[in-house]
Formats: sequence, structure tokens, C-alpha cells
Amino acid sequence: MASTVMVNIRMDPETKKGMEETCRDLGMSMTTAFVIYARKVAREHRIPFEVSVDPFYSDENQAHLRQAKADLDAGHSIVHELAADDGAE
Repeated sequence: MASTVMVNIRMDPETKKGMEETCRDLGMSMTTAFVIYARKVAREHRIPFEVSVDPFYSDENQAHLRQAKADLDAGHSIVHELAADDGAE
């Protein structure tokens, strides 16, 4: 058998628990899951799934939201009704 090396990975406890449960349901250990992932990355020279950033958290959008809140707090914004006001409840 080939020699192995130790790799330490830090993650929050909730993520670890969820991964352990999922791996157990799949009949494997977390070590096996990480080795599968590492082999796929090494073989394909890429992350084997899409990695993206939620645009909601972009600096531009966060600045827009801060300004909208400031405008609303200052009474300079219009609040739009989502439902038609036909008098019916």
C-alpha cells in the first residue's frame, strides 16, 4: 500500500456534523469523501462543481442597500404596494 500523509481541515462544527451524517448515509467516512474529492481535482485540474458568489453580497449591492435604507429612514423613499388596493381584504 502506498504511504499516506496527514491533512488537517478546519470547519465549523455544524458543517462537520452534516458531512459526517451524509457520508455515513453513503456508507463512507469523511476521509474517503475527501480522498475522492482530491483525486478528482488532481485528475481534472479543476474544482469538480460550480463555485460562484451570490451577487446579493457584492460590494455594489450592499452599498445600494445601505443607501436605500438611509433614504427610507430619512423619509426620501417611496414604498410600493405589492398587492392592488381594491378595498378588499
